[in-house]
Amino acid sequence: MKVVIPVAGIGAKLRPHTHTQPKTLVPIAGKPMLAHIVDQLIDGGLKEFIFVLGYLGDKIESFLINEYRGKIDMHFVVQEPREGSAHAIWVSRKYIQDEKEILIVLGDTIANVNLDTIFASEHTIVGVKKVSNPLNFGIVEKGKDGYIKRLVEKPRIPKSNLALVGIYKITNTQKLLNAIEYLIQNNIRTNNEFHLTDALMQMIKQDEVISTIQVDNWFDCGKKETLLEANAILLNLSEYKNKKYTSFPKTIIIPPVSIGENCEIHNSIIGPNVAIGDNTIMENTIVKNSIIGSFSELKDVILESSIIGNDTSLKGLNQSLNIGDNAEIHLGIHH
Repeated sequence: MKVVIPVAGIGAKLRPHTHTQPKTLVPIAGKPMLAHIVDQLIDGGLKEFIFVLGYLGDKIESFLINEYRGKIDMHFVVQEPREGSAHAIWVSRKYIQDEKEILIVLGDTIANVNLDTIFASEHTIVGVKKVSNPLNFGIVEKGKDGYIKRLVEKPRIPKSNLALVGIYKITNTQKLLNAIEYLIQNNIRTNNEFHLTDALMQMIKQDEVISTIQVDNWFDCGKKETLLEANAILLNLSEYKNKKYTSFPKTIIIPPVSIGENCEIHNSIIGPNVAIGDNTIMENTIVKNSIIGSFSELKDVILESSIIGNDTSLKGLNQSLNIGDNAEIHLGIHH
């Protein structure tokens, strides 16, 4: 089965990190978000991938070629202008129009899902998860028979709290392409974009049976808070949970922590829940619950719940204090 992964989104909520780095390459728990997605699909036996590129697409393409050349078959399609998730599938149609079934996985979504159950489903099937804020997602309403009767993108008055997580197995690819073509020809948009949610709704109107599968540990990595939460949970689930580092002098490391290659760390306290990219230098630094990009330099700083991009230099104040009795000192760190 071919997999289509739209990665054209601009990641506006993660700015400034996405001005120079595509959202899907932001590192989480030791590797870019996109690598978590692709690795899981490779483990599920999938080998042919179509990546839909847009903003900073050349960086994504070079990352994928460097990382996965020889491991998977890759096709790259550029979505320009970017007009939504359904439009992303439409621009990749030449690679999928002859396929009976396809898998679509959005490139900013990490979820633990049973791929075997998805592959075994005789119907089109979509990944869902209960959420507390259904206004922000595509929402699924199920009928009495357990199949989906309605899908709505970011409903004003949600009638369900089952959110689409960005994983879709389509068992009738041509029907999906016809539904997307219908949206485009009739200019049916939601929030000015052609959405996969609306295309699936169009298929339901034409008697397509769509079922759901609940996923575990779903991270919609579009915002700083969920990115840091994903980083913490994935570190705790990974080989970094108890990894010991011995090569950093005068440094305490509180797992789970992932540290990239060629890093120099002195006189610091790192962890828990910290991911550090390659070639980063840290001195006299305390960091917890944070993501630090590659080729960065941090000196004399205390960081918590922070995301620091690649090639960043951050220098704090190195204080030497001689303080008398009954003093109260605030050094600009507020909680």
